[in-house]
Order: sequence, then structure tokens, then C-alpha cells
Amino acid sequence: MKFKGVIQAMEARMMEEQGMQSFIERSGGVQSIEKMPGDASTRRYYRIKALDEKNSLRSLVMMAMEPFEEKGANIPFLAIQKHLRNAGVDVPEVLDIDPKNGFILLEDLGDTTLLRSLQEVSGSEQERVYFEKAIDALVTLHTKTGPASANDAEKAVIDGFKLRFDHEKLMWEVNFTIEHFYQKHLQRTFKEQDYKIIQEGFSKICNELANEPTVFTHRDYHSRNLMVTETGRYVMIDFQDARMGPCQYDLASLLRDSYYQLDEKQIQYLTGYYLEQMKLKGSEIKDLKQFERMFDLMAVQRNFKAIGSFASFLNRRGNPAYLKFIGNTFENIRRNLLKYPEFQQLREVLYHYYYF
Repeated sequence: MKFKGVIQAMEARMMEEQGMQSFIERSGGVQSIEKMPGDASTRRYYRIKALDEKNSLRSLVMMAMEPFEEKGANIPFLAIQKHLRNAGVDVPEVLDIDPKNGFILLEDLGDTTLLRSLQEVSGSEQERVYFEKAIDALVTLHTKTGPASANDAEKAVIDGFKLRFDHEKLMWEVNFTIEHFYQKHLQRTFKEQDYKIIQEGFSKICNELANEPTVFTHRDYHSRNLMVTETGRYVMIDFQDARMGPCQYDLASLLRDSYYQLDEKQIQYLTGYYLEQMKLKGSEIKDLKQFERMFDLMAVQRNFKAIGSFASFLNRRGNPAYLKFIGNTFENIRRNLLKYPEFQQLREVLYHYYYF
């Protein structure tokens, strides 16, 4: 009986693959189906080799998720993909959908993420070029995809236009990390005064961030969510949770990434590059001192949220793979808080309960 779960999983996968084969054979014969490594989500991905209408072998990617027959093409992934594509943002092409079985057929972008491309970097100048291209894509997102650019049909189905990173949402993310990282993973019990320092410190940070002007944010814009194709395209993936928020949210996700560490000099240069490109696109940010402060505080909140996600993957799914990124992420938080004496107590409490 101990193998019951394994058998059920295999049966489910076989049924899923049979369903995919039937789906693909609308236009050509399936030659092979290969399970691709999973990401942090519950979606499953398969690389499929299939014959097209010209009898040529083509590589495709199938995203398998829960059935979405009720909403059809109005589910967040499809609605946002269409909107971003129409606005000039490079996103995967959707080739076909099967809402009843939860299948979305996509173009195959290969296996090279920005993170993998960065393994080949030979110096800071080459590294800079990679990130400039990522920022170019981000600027297009921030200047071309807000509610003002959407038609009435898009506004009706894209819930992200109605959602924003307000104080409540930002603090929810903070408390998510307190629960999953400090309390469940590290088994820490906070003294009442220390817990109060954390709540008050982050509440101040989140209140400042919530008062910033907003753009349509990707929400998880980092080196693993950009595909770099053989033809040099930088293609955004995993955008289905996009919502309104400060532009610094995505920029901090990219430049203060949990997966890849840039030095501060490079971060400073690339932040300046972002500001220049925003100005060229007609969205100049004039208060540079305020922008810099919000960039740092956003990085603190965003990195703290990421730590909670990494811990939750273990707590909820038994997946420890992301725990190795917590150390670098916590250092990002500590270094940024060091710049602001007003958050000294917050830094000391977070540091104490992490290391001791």
C-alpha cells in the first residue's frame, strides 16, 4: 500500500500524456513527450516533438494545469499574455488551448534562462549587456501595458489592473515569511517586544511603498523568468500574477535577485540605465533621491517575501531545493537596512532570530 500514491501519480501522468497526444494530433502526429523540470509552481511542463501540417518535425511546449473550461481564454495567463503581446512585450506565443483538460500549447523557447546565460559572463561589461537587455524589456512592460493602454475587453478580464501592492498586501507577504521561515522552518518564538519591532518596522516600509505611483508589474521579474533564445530574444514567462505596484518592485526583483548577486557598483549603473530608458519612453522619474530610497526599501520587502516563498516550498510541498538561496537573500536585506539608521532595530531583530 505504500506505493499507492506513486501508482496514482503515474496513472495521472499517463492519462495527462495521452490527453496531450490526442490534443496535439489535431494538426500532426506526436513523436515524443518529455517531462521538463518543474519550477516553483504547481504547473507541469512537457516538451513535445510533433509533426506539423507540412510533415516537418517541430518542438513545442505543453503547459498542464487545472482545467479552465469555465473561464476559457479569460484565465490570467492567457488574458495577460494577449495584452502584453499586443503591447509589444515579448512573451511566449500561444499556439492552442484545451480548457477542458487544462492544456496550453506554447512555442518552445529552449532551456536557456537569463540565469543560465550569466554563467558564460567573462566580465562586468558583458554582464552589464545582459542586464541592459532585461531592463529594456522591463521598461516596455512599465510604459506600455498599464490600464490606460488596455481596451475595454482587456480591462474586464485582467484582474491585475484592479489589484495593487497596497499596505495590506505588502504586509501579508511580510507575515507570510514570519510564519513559514521564522516560525515553521527555524522554529523561532518571538519575544513580544521583538515581534512588535518587526511589525512596526515593516509597516513603515510598506506604508511608504504603498504610497508610490504604480505601473503594471510582472511581480516575479528575475533571472529565472526570462528566457534567452538562440536568436537573442528576451522572453518574459510566469507573468500570470501581474498587478499594479511601484516600478521598483520589478527592478529590485531583477537587480537584487535571490539567484544571482550583482555588486553594488553594477546595481547603481543599471538603476541609472533604467531611469534613462524610462525618460526616453516618456516616463521620466524626477525625484531621484526618493526613487533610490524606494528601490532599497522595495528590495528589503521583496527579498523578505522571497525567503518566505522558499521556506513554504519545503513546508507545503516537501521541496527543499530553494533553501540554498536564503543566505544570499537575507544578506541583500541586511545590507540595504544598514543604509537606514531608522531601521536599525528591525535589522538587529531579524538578524538575531535568523542566526542565533
